[in-house]
Amino acid sequence: MRAVTIAAEDDFEGWRDAARALAQAHVAPPEVVWRVGEGGGDLFATEVAAPPTPASGAKLRVPKTFVELAQTVILHSDPQRFALLYTLLATDPHRIEDRADPLVRRLELMAKAVRRDIHKMRAFVRFRELVDEAGPRFIAWFEPEHHIVRANARFFVERFASMRWSILTPELSLHWDGQTLSEGPAATRGDAPADDPVEAVWNTYYASIFNPARLKTGAMLKEMPRKYWKNMPETALVKELVAGARARETAMVETARSSVGGNVEGAWNALRDEAAACTRCPLYKPATQTVFGEGPLDAAMMLVGEQPGDQEDLAGHAFVGPAGQMLNRALEEAGIDRARVYVTNAVKHFKFEPRGKRRIHAKPDAGEITACRWWYEQELALVRPKLVVALGATAARQITGKAATISRLRGQKLALPEGGTGWVTVHPSYLLRLPDAEAAAQAYRDFVADLRGAWALL
Repeated sequence: MRAVTIAAEDDFEGWRDAARALAQAHVAPPEVVWRVGEGGGDLFATEVAAPPTPASGAKLRVPKTFVELAQTVILHSDPQRFALLYTLLATDPHRIEDRADPLVRRLELMAKAVRRDIHKMRAFVRFRELVDEAGPRFIAWFEPEHHIVRANARFFVERFASMRWSILTPELSLHWDGQTLSEGPAATRGDAPADDPVEAVWNTYYASIFNPARLKTGAMLKEMPRKYWKNMPETALVKELVAGARARETAMVETARSSVGGNVEGAWNALRDEAAACTRCPLYKPATQTVFGEGPLDAAMMLVGEQPGDQEDLAGHAFVGPAGQMLNRALEEAGIDRARVYVTNAVKHFKFEPRGKRRIHAKPDAGEITACRWWYEQELALVRPKLVVALGATAARQITGKAATISRLRGQKLALPEGGTGWVTVHPSYLLRLPDAEAAAQAYRDFVADLRGAWALL
């Protein structure tokens, strides 16, 4: 066994020189133990003070993409990264072109995590101002997941060249005096200031520009995970702003409605006309026309079906065929006036398979549902219903943004990504397909009960 000591966690040059010499000397990957600084290693390994002498005349050529990948992966926190990279180098570095290779895939995922951590540091470092004998100095605290601090130093020097600043982390500290960048020892959260006078102004500004109409909580948390919140002053406001977003958005919409009169109806007409020429997915080619939603633009309830059927495609209106007649009967029994409900579909074009002269319904796929989501979101933004009822699994996927079974979501009050409340039940066409009369009768009663439950939420 050979033990190779790397000077620092992010010492790419040290790893590269040792790995090149080991590979040229034909040292097998299992025979090498990698460690950093004074860290522990294998007790039975022989320490390599200098890289081994390569075989005479040996040459090692690697793809540029391997070098670029290694420079990034070295910054990962996984202690196996040195060995994994050396394994790829010593066996066949050209395997890097094979994206299906398990080792290459693992290294690419590590590189992706490093790049994401670099981005997070750039996005979520917050400087706080102190004043010392030389004037203002700005201090920030950050806790990276990987060894990215030195790799990110040039970004902060270029971005904040005129400031005197320090970035403190649990691994090391960076200090910039306006001309020279220097490193310092590791720090703790208590070494950084808790706040400064500018933060009150920043928080006021942040609250004033927070737009509830554009809030997507899931996307926000994906981009700004909660673990970073403790280091950013504005996040103390987020919980309250999110909680009041729906009320603020409703107030904004009502103000717009009252101030511009028929603007909503004009916007809806323009949207419908634009949808008539939709080519976002291939379904427009065989379909007769786009079947857009319809109903009162101030409806409290929006019903979302799967897609238009054969008769809807020909007529240009939603739910006018057998499933529509079943829906009308169920709505009436549930005490709901269809004239007070906005009705639309998750997909606006009829997808079918030709069988002689007949056109047989075909289920939309995920890509077609996603392509049509833009139209659904525009309808939602204009109508602003208090409740959205999904009829069937395709509609449920559209309103929630993810695939789920009807049995899992049915009869539950759901918080929707765009705000508001969702409710899931079966599609009325399901009732028409049941062969057993008794089962069909019970399923219909359950469907009516679902509609009553939805209306009760209002």
